[in-house]
Amino acid sequence: MIIYEFKVKGKDKQYRAIDEAIRTSQFIQNKCLRYWMDNKNVGKYDLNKYCAILAAEFTFADQLNSMARQSAAERSWSAISRFYNNCKKKINGKKGFPKFKKNCRSVEYKTSGWKLSKTRKAISFSDKKGIGTLNLKGTYDLNYYDIKQIKRVRLVRRADGYYAQFVLDVDVKVKTQPTNQVVGIDLGLKYFIADSRGNVEPSPQFYRKSEKQLNRANRKKSKKFNQAKNKAKLRQSNNYYKARN
Repeated sequence: MIIYEFKVKGKDKQYRAIDEAIRTSQFIQNKCLRYWMDNKNVGKYDLNKYCAILAAEFTFADQLNSMARQSAAERSWSAISRFYNNCKKKINGKKGFPKFKKNCRSVEYKTSGWKLSKTRKAISFSDKKGIGTLNLKGTYDLNYYDIKQIKRVRLVRRADGYYAQFVLDVDVKVKTQPTNQVVGIDLGLKYFIADSRGNVEPSPQFYRKSEKQLNRANRKKSKKFNQAKNKAKLRQSNNYYKARN
């Protein structure tokens, strides 16, 4: 398996639709975990069936693609099975009892609910969340692979934007020859990493790259606070809290 990642470009309403899909996936994942806690002898397929019950009960859950709901249930089962394995192995300390997700940042689709364009430079999502068509920005070329090789598509939210990850079923075999050489590695503040051969990797400086955008957002937040203050309110307005988030 290999993963190719692209940055996605869309409109603000599409980004809000992605956020809604991520919240729905987190909701289903937590509900499946609660269902496992409240019932005995619950297995992986029981959680998949429970997704259909959630879709019938909650409209926003039904709007998410069925396989995306199953993928959220599989995430819960992954944590549950890891807990079971740790108990069987009798590892020391905490066994990693599954916890509810508070800040999920991705939603995962399987083989349905999405479609690539003919040029493989855009992807469209067909569920009822309203994500629509997103442009893909990256250096990888998906034309080298068959659509059937794409097993999962994951939408990820990060501080600098939204990304699409494609999980490809490819056998990667790298033949290497041992060099029998030793290298020392050091981490620093002025640089990210340096080795004993004199090679230095500069620091990525994520904060510095996003500082201009952050300052602009902070000024908008201050304007919201001034507007509330001018209206002689004792507390900040709802727009202020939205701008702070």
